[in-house]
Order: sequence, then C-alpha cells, then structure tokens
Amino acid sequence: MEVIIQPSPADCAAMGARIIGKLVEQKAGAVLGLATGSTPIPLYGELVRLHRDGQLDFSGVTSFNLDEYIGLPGDHPCSYRYFMQQELFKDINIKPDRTHVPDGLADDVDGHCKAYEQAILDCGGIDLQVLGLGTDGHIGFNEPGSSLGSRTRIKTLTGKTREDNARFFERIDEVPRHCITMGVATIMDCRQILLFAFGEGKAEIIAEAIEGPVSAMVPASVLQMHPDVKIFIDDAAASCLKQRDYYKEVFAGKPSWQSF
Repeated sequence: MEVIIQPSPADCAAMGARIIGKLVEQKAGAVLGLATGSTPIPLYGELVRLHRDGQLDFSGVTSFNLDEYIGLPGDHPCSYRYFMQQELFKDINIKPDRTHVPDGLADDVDGHCKAYEQAILDCGGIDLQVLGLGTDGHIGFNEPGSSLGSRTRIKTLTGKTREDNARFFERIDEVPRHCITMGVATIMDCRQILLFAFGEGKAEIIAEAIEGPVSAMVPASVLQMHPDVKIFIDDAAASCLKQRDYYKEVFAGKPSWQSF
C-alpha cells in the first residue's frame, strides 16, 4: 500500500489520471473499474481534459462500475449510470456497449449479479479499479460487516450511508434502501487499485483503513493486503495518520523510475 499525500484533490486527481492514462496507452483493451460520488469527479474531469487535448483514446477501453441503486432506472438523475454519463462517458470516446453499470431494475437480481461477475471474467478481469471511501469505511457499497470474500450481490444500505447520500436527493426517504455492489473479493481481484479520499471528514476512517487492523467492520482495511494499491489523500484527510510524515518522506524520495 502506497500512501500519497498531496495539498489538494486537484493534485491527487492529476496524478491518478496520469496513472490511468499510462495504462490506457500501453494496454489495448484496458479494463477500468469506476466509482461514483463526489470524490472521483476531479479525476474524471482530468481524464476528460486529457482526452480533449488528444492525449487519451478510450475507444478500446471497457469499464465496469462498482454499484447501482436498486429501483432507479438508468436515466434517473440520481442513478449511477446517469452520473457516469454526465461526468465522464459523454465527454470521451468510450463505446457505450463497453460501459457496464449494474442494472437497478433487473428482474432477477441474483442472476444479474452472477452475470456481472462473469462479464468481468470474460473481459480478462479489471486492470485498474478507482475507489472512494465511505465515512464508515465502505468501499463500493460493502457496508461494515460485509464478508471480505463477498462477490457482486444485493446489499442493504446503512442509515449512515443513506444520510451521507441524501444530499443527492430531495429528501432522505427518496434514497433507496438497497443496491447492487461488487463484492470485496471482486475488488481485491483487480490488478491495481487507486483509492481517493478528501477532507477532514474522512481523516479518522482513513487512519483506521490504513493503519488499523484488517477487519470486516472497516471493509477498506482489507486493501492493506492487496499487492498494488495507491491511496491518494489531501492534507486534510491525512491529518489523523500516525505515519503521515513518513508517507510524505517516502513519496518525496521515490526513485525516478517509480515516478508518475
């Protein structure tokens, strides 16, 4: 696990976009795992900028999103399919049939989840997964207590998650109670992971995830066991880390061949 502390979300987004850009340039048919919410918006903005500047071609890329609310159609303004279309897909040249988001209106949810897992396998697995971090430590919608061996499935959202996401809806009672999410084990199968977290509100849970014990009660802590994870956080989100100065020292002293 590499912890990268930068002054601002924009700095983190620029670095993350360079890593994604290098993968897309070097691997034809790269498979990206994507996240939603406010955290990855600066990253997607930077990817759009690179594409418009002629530096990134997404025509061969396949994407899989982490999750979707059950009960929302793809054209609902609060659905994650709609979010991805507005924040990224409409502004790059990725082929629509290569973008995968769980279907919140699936008649057979269990069957759909199994098919989603199979679709990932059929594409050769996810090369790079983008993650945000919930204030309770969830990744995707894998809430505290989720099995660390879980796969794509239906989950019931906690009251805290629904409160956190209520800002995207008119009223909290409009926030769905259920979702489809990739499982923890699905995420851990990804070859590379970039997690982004910003602001003082994420400081305590970042410290738990990075420096605390691995526990299903903090699902993000399992990332300590992944061989290739980069954690991008701003100074505010890093404020509770015991090893903060060391992480900065390590990053500043990276050899040139490791730079990005």
